[in-house]
Amino acid sequence: MEDTYFSDKVNALKTGVFATLNQKKAELIQRGRKVYNLSVGTPDFPPAPHIMKAMEDACKNPENYKYSLEDRPELLEALQFHYKRRFNVNVEKDEITSVNGSQEGMAHIGMVLCNPGDTILVPNPGYPLFETSGMMADAKIEYYPIKEENGYLPDLDAISEEVLARTKYMIVSYPLNPVCVCAPDEFYERLIIFAKEHDIIIIHDNAYSDIIYTRKQGRSFLSFDGAKEVGVEFYSLSKSFNLTGARISFVVGNKQIINKLKIFRSQIDYGVFLPVQYAAIAALTGPLDVVEEQRQEYEKRNKMLCGGLRSIGWEVPDSQGTMFVWARIPEKYKSSVEFCLDLMEKTGVIVTPGNAFGSRGEGYVRMALVVGEETISELLSVLEESNIFSKQI
Repeated sequence: MEDTYFSDKVNALKTGVFATLNQKKAELIQRGRKVYNLSVGTPDFPPAPHIMKAMEDACKNPENYKYSLEDRPELLEALQFHYKRRFNVNVEKDEITSVNGSQEGMAHIGMVLCNPGDTILVPNPGYPLFETSGMMADAKIEYYPIKEENGYLPDLDAISEEVLARTKYMIVSYPLNPVCVCAPDEFYERLIIFAKEHDIIIIHDNAYSDIIYTRKQGRSFLSFDGAKEVGVEFYSLSKSFNLTGARISFVVGNKQIINKLKIFRSQIDYGVFLPVQYAAIAALTGPLDVVEEQRQEYEKRNKMLCGGLRSIGWEVPDSQGTMFVWARIPEKYKSSVEFCLDLMEKTGVIVTPGNAFGSRGEGYVRMALVVGEETISELLSVLEESNIFSKQI
């Protein structure tokens, strides 16, 4: 069928460069080439045994296969316990709702907050789903630039008054995927004042607070005074606890927003599968030593990969946080896609072109720290032998 048979909304959603990368990957494998896939942010660590045991036990109970309809009280209490233990933040039960992963929750929250034609602010470069949240609501999307020279922090004063006057919400996320930087405390303090001044809701995506390398622990947006007055935070169990396929995240914060989101989701969903809720309870109330051990392993990979790439001629800065690395492409390449395809063909190493994250991502690539040190050592040797980063070329 022609595109005219489908809605403008769905026609605007494109697979783009990822389809090209997957096709090229399949061709290499068919030719017997070894590939090193650093393009997808799926943790290679298993969930902790106590989390899998909780899921297993819950799956054995036939009662848990019924509609869940709402969050179990124990789940809400577990999230309260975790936020107090981990972030020293007190949250009430009516300030919490689960969602089927931040992907689903973020895609729907725009329809809770926006009417068609309203404006949202999203980072460029930024995670593609951020703009999708506005597209799903038929909102107008404005981009605030994330520049290397500004430490990849938004220049709030540079956003025009005309845009701010019609902005409904602003999505912020640090550590930020894909640029892999953390924000200082004073940024959040200024952001909350900024939101109050301009009557803007803040949506904070806190997916990587447990994977940072610049200080001992990441913080919650809600740990700053006034945050609940202006917004909510997405907190995911995917990256901290390796529950990516289980699809369980939380939206936490302003109770009016939470209530409206619950009402909206009651029309399209029957709640998170109960065994997944029990796995989440085990994760949120269990020991956090495994989370810290995992963070340390990511940090080792970060230093090994970035340091190794610098040693062979590619000036890649260490990541400050997230499970990714963000780097400028070598000067001889005209585009991120050109570099990615050449890198894949010559070495089998697959990375994501930066323009997949917005126009300001052009000239960069993102690499995922999802392989162990032995594999990193092997791919560094392959890259060095390829001479692809030789300054003479």
